[in-house]
Amino acid sequence: MKLFLIFMGAVVVNNFVLSRFLGICPFLGVSKKIETAFSMGIAVTFVMTLSAMASWLIQNYILIPFGLERFLQIVSFILVIASLVQFVEMVIQKTSPALYQALGIYLPLITTNCAILGLALLIALKEYSLIESLAFGFGAGAGFTLAITMMAGIREELQFGDVPKPLEGAAIALIIAGLMSMAFMGFSGLIAM
Repeated sequence: MKLFLIFMGAVVVNNFVLSRFLGICPFLGVSKKIETAFSMGIAVTFVMTLSAMASWLIQNYILIPFGLERFLQIVSFILVIASLVQFVEMVIQKTSPALYQALGIYLPLITTNCAILGLALLIALKEYSLIESLAFGFGAGAGFTLAITMMAGIREELQFGDVPKPLEGAAIALIIAGLMSMAFMGFSGLIAM
């Protein structure tokens, strides 16, 4: 039951994009088409799940035993994330060149995606077990995928809508992101004042 709550909390209640406001760059940049957005979400989910496992292992088997968690935690997590993203980039480039071209610059930007670094730091802060870390990482990735896919669906529908000229492009995307964020805040039980 606890694993389910950790997973659902990361997907809906504490969604990294819509509640924690992490990972906004790919969220806004790749959310123009559903297929591309979903693929980016899957890539981020894969990297987040592997990063959760790798960061937990590094934290508990290297950093804590040697008393280095204060000094090398962020640097070691960034190195792990960068390595995993390079691996994912190579796999996508070999298996789906069209997807690789569609994701463009946003694929390497997963390396600097603050959502993934935030995930690794939150796992260390919350002192999750390995299984809980995997559930949290997978849930955070699934939440990112849900948010970016929903945003892409709305943006695709807006192509056929009558959007006022000053609100076209980034302006309407930010308004939609704000409205989605308020809707997701309802899952946490926050009362608007």
